[in-house]
Amino acid sequence: MRYQLSVSDFVHSRELAHLTAAETRLSAALARPRLVAWICVVALTALGWLAVGLMTAGSGVWATLCRPLLDGGWNELALAAPMWVAMTLAMMLPTAGPMILTYAEIADTAARQREPVVSPLVLAAGYLTVWFGFALLASALQIALVRFALMKAGEMSVLFAGAILVGAGAYQFSTLKHACLTVCQRPFPFFFANWTTDRGGVFRLGLRQGLYCAGCCWAIMLVMLAVGAMNIVWMAALGVLMTIEKMTVTPRFTYGLGVLFIAIGLAFFVSGLL
Repeated sequence: MRYQLSVSDFVHSRELAHLTAAETRLSAALARPRLVAWICVVALTALGWLAVGLMTAGSGVWATLCRPLLDGGWNELALAAPMWVAMTLAMMLPTAGPMILTYAEIADTAARQREPVVSPLVLAAGYLTVWFGFALLASALQIALVRFALMKAGEMSVLFAGAILVGAGAYQFSTLKHACLTVCQRPFPFFFANWTTDRGGVFRLGLRQGLYCAGCCWAIMLVMLAVGAMNIVWMAALGVLMTIEKMTVTPRFTYGLGVLFIAIGLAFFVSGLL
């Protein structure tokens, strides 16, 4: 079942009205998808940064768990995965904010017309499923780099780190990057063309948005391997850059990032050869 929402209905609903009253507190909360979206983004992002802070505090259970990863093997995937999951929450949820809120605004407009809607939490769950899968792959990659002596004690070979940065910079100019980025920058046409009131359908919309986002940002995320996994300064900087990139309307910022990554990568090469 699909609900065809007119563009004029969405454009002229500048202030969102509350959705149809529900019989329980939970459904009443979900009847305000904009509020739920904000809670989802803020709370989960805060949890991600909290986990990152605990891991890098130098003491306590997280530090104890993560320390063996520096010299470990494949059996430590269960230790590496939480670290990458935390980084994923901290870095990628803020970039998803505009997408989740766009869905929430359309859902709220539909609900004002007494149409059924699905909570943005379902959309966010689909989106996060993709990035949790990415976290598992990145964890396996990090352990492989340790095993093949390309990374030790949390630091990567300078030349290999330079190659990752140059590769990430080159990807900024690729057709695939810009095709995925366009969908991330303009979520309204995507939701308008694929609108559904089916819970499974909304979850699949989240999966598709997550895949577009991964196609846009995977190379930048792997830069964390080059600059030091769990480096909070770089984590914050890259998170901000990816958020800005998704909010721009021209490719200039994307190309600028590409040039920057290539320049830093070449600097790594030079320092490694000296």
